[in-house]
Amino acid sequence: MQDFAAIDFETANYERSSVCSVGIVIVRDGEFVDSFYSLIKPEPEYYNYRCSQVHGLCLADTDRAPVFPDVWRHVEPLIEGLPLVAHNKSFDESCLKAVFRVYAMDYPDYEFYDTLCASRHKLPNLENHQLHTVAAACGYTLENHHHALADAEACAWIAREIL
Repeated sequence: MQDFAAIDFETANYERSSVCSVGIVIVRDGEFVDSFYSLIKPEPEYYNYRCSQVHGLCLADTDRAPVFPDVWRHVEPLIEGLPLVAHNKSFDESCLKAVFRVYAMDYPDYEFYDTLCASRHKLPNLENHQLHTVAAACGYTLENHHHALADAEACAWIAREIL
């Protein structure tokens, strides 16, 4: 796969619509050509302890952040015509669909690929298939794990190597 957009969401709580940050890396002809990161005011707007523990974000970080439709207006032109790639696409795709529903936006039925599933087939002997483990096996050191842009970069690297 030479052209795609790697995407990662972090959520404020266990509601899939509560996206509080997004990271996107654009790959064209196998090269990283663009990236995008934004905090997002989550819906519903509360953080649970566990989610904050994972990604380090809290209400004060997103209190003045834009709502999802405003963020997505910047994302749409970047990803136009590209398939989306995520590590554990079931999570990121369900977040995207949920937040589109919350804001009554028409979902464009994005084509999604999953580096988690692909890594289980292509790299079956890894100790686990977590993002940082698979990234390392593909020659990428993931720093700042659970920052949406850092995770999207790792996913893009993996996708370039195994998809």
